[in-house]
Amino acid sequence: MTIDRYPVARPALSELEERYLLDAYRSGWISSQGPYLRKFEEQFAQRCGSTAAVATGNGTVALHLVLAAAGIGPGDEVIVPALTYIATANSVTYCGARPIFVDVSPQSWCIDVDQVASAIGPRTRAVVAVDLYGHPADYTALRALCARHGLFLVADAAESFGARLNDQVSGSLADATTFSFFGNKIITAGEGGCVTTSDPALADRMRLLRNQGMDPHRRYFFPVIGYNYRLTNLAAALLCAQLERADEIIARRDTVIATYERELTAQPLMNPQPVLPGVQRAPWMASFLVGQPGANGLRDELIRRLEALGIETRPFFVPIPHLPPYARASGEYPITLDLARRGINLPTYAELSDIDLKVIVDRVRSALVQVAGRS
Repeated sequence: MTIDRYPVARPALSELEERYLLDAYRSGWISSQGPYLRKFEEQFAQRCGSTAAVATGNGTVALHLVLAAAGIGPGDEVIVPALTYIATANSVTYCGARPIFVDVSPQSWCIDVDQVASAIGPRTRAVVAVDLYGHPADYTALRALCARHGLFLVADAAESFGARLNDQVSGSLADATTFSFFGNKIITAGEGGCVTTSDPALADRMRLLRNQGMDPHRRYFFPVIGYNYRLTNLAAALLCAQLERADEIIARRDTVIATYERELTAQPLMNPQPVLPGVQRAPWMASFLVGQPGANGLRDELIRRLEALGIETRPFFVPIPHLPPYARASGEYPITLDLARRGINLPTYAELSDIDLKVIVDRVRSALVQVAGRS
């Protein structure tokens, strides 16, 4: 039996999440303290190969928190990729700093290290690399570059929980790493975020700022201006369950993406996400490029036809320099522009059965025939 419509994303929830959530609810620990919060931070840090994890209310505030804790402020510049979700740039702006956009690499779709090197100036304080669609950035080269220039390196791993680079797990590849647990992420609490680091001073600073700036040893004494960026114990209960099930969730999502790539790569117009040697991609979204470089309009036509067939999809992100808040940014981003025009994400979630995948693949093939006939 098949369904009429397939969403692009759906959380993988089980009886374990329900049990932990009810346990947190019945305990009375429903706010920003409780045993599930402590358990999640300990287990998440261990899984990510770091010494500390600081849970937050969502992934965006995780980015802002780590930059604020690192002292990024007015007059500073932070290099970010032009192709990413807007939260990456907004977190820099929240600090009063200026995001400097650079193009991405066609081999990984992640920030181009050579472009980063060219963009470093006297005001540069940090680099935020984004693991776009689950593929880690080149942290080996980025760490070396940032070390030479004394720059703070942040990994935006909102989309790459579970990824590896040269057998090193996401969460331990940069000075600090941020994660998102939004409803469409690999593990989720509906909302939520986290920062991992092995810098104890940075972790303590983030905990201070996360809790309104209140001195941890003196109640209601606030030595600094902080933020209410805390995660609830209820959300942490969900995340503890998701973390226990993470391997099975990742394995099934890997199968979903592998099926699409096996069945659709030979189809005209469909080009799968590249994966570099030494990379184990996180299976966040099944990402493809429609048509050859420079093609314009084919992706949007495919999206419309798939929507009519009951297949929800997502285009790639709009280049941030093309968004009104950042339209004054100077520079050229040819790879970003091409990927943004051609990129499409297919339904990717653990609950897709083999039968579901066959239906989706057949519908994509049908839509591709129609698009190819009009190209």
